[in-house]
Amino acid sequence: MINLDYASHTQADEAVLAEFCKIERECAGNPLSAHQSGCEAREIYERATEGISALLCVNKSEIIYTSGASEANNLAVKGIARAYVHTGRHILSTCLEHPSVSGALTFLSENGYEIELLKILPNGKVDLSHLKTAIRNDTILLCVSAVDSELGAIQPMEEIAAIKADFPNCHLHIDAAQAVGKIPMPCVHASTFCFSPHKFHGLGGFGVLVKREGVVLEPLIHGGSESNGLLYRGGTPSPAMASACFAALQKALQNQHENFQHVTILRNYLLENLPKTMRINSPSDGSPYILNISAPNIKGKAFQTVLNERGIAVSVKSACSTDNAPSRPVFAVSGDKKNALNSWRVSFSNHTTMQELDTFLSAVREILKEYSH
Repeated sequence: MINLDYASHTQADEAVLAEFCKIERECAGNPLSAHQSGCEAREIYERATEGISALLCVNKSEIIYTSGASEANNLAVKGIARAYVHTGRHILSTCLEHPSVSGALTFLSENGYEIELLKILPNGKVDLSHLKTAIRNDTILLCVSAVDSELGAIQPMEEIAAIKADFPNCHLHIDAAQAVGKIPMPCVHASTFCFSPHKFHGLGGFGVLVKREGVVLEPLIHGGSESNGLLYRGGTPSPAMASACFAALQKALQNQHENFQHVTILRNYLLENLPKTMRINSPSDGSPYILNISAPNIKGKAFQTVLNERGIAVSVKSACSTDNAPSRPVFAVSGDKKNALNSWRVSFSNHTTMQELDTFLSAVREILKEYSH
């Protein structure tokens, strides 16, 4: 199977797996226990957390581990909304967000919060002029994905943060799942931001939420201790998972420039060789890791199915989206419902090869020829 759906998941790096297995085999203690085994486990856990915080340029106390970016998004969005309800109930976001954000916002809307979606420009970026008029003194939260998971649009986070800076009651949450380890990521002005290492060859079932000191969250899971974010997310800490995350993040950042250049070459090659009848929905200055495409008169789901039969994996929308509705991001930038229904996503990794793309292009041409009759 040729994998062109790396935005959904990446296979774990061998060194990351080795780190996880080594610690999981050797570390018998619970890091919260006071005995020697617990202290040894705690030391490993703390060392990994210190490493991650150093790579992210944040304080160790600002790291909260979760089961993934979806839980981290829910914890940040619901946690801030509930903790600051006394300040206001107005929340700003976009139609580009991952279902873990949009679903959390729907939940809050059903519980008395006012959710307002910002306009999106044809290049996939937030309309900053709309943000300036929409943000209010009672706006308590602004949720923006750094890189949209369907289009690959990169948001102007520094400009967004500058506008938000005039509204001290408003917190900025950044879903950075498609950004961390792949592109330079300015999160210095965010109250919270999150990612998951399985997006850059780490392990699945683990996520990181950075919560700045002074920001208060209402926990989703109660019963935790006071240290290392456990107050906000109760549970037994995993030294092995934390260490594996550190290993994956360290490798991704060390190779970030090289990997970026590799996938940029692949993306440009695909753009040059795709049949001219196909429509490119991704912005030209978007993340090179993601390319959104539409074919005339072929629904995205049908194209995905036929490619799958030929041993090629692509995604119609985010893997966490289950409905058959048109892609909201594609509709936002194109204004064309049929085009949004016909859209699908190719996503790359440093593991993707030119030979795989040639096989993919050959399959695409064959499918278009079949559907033209």
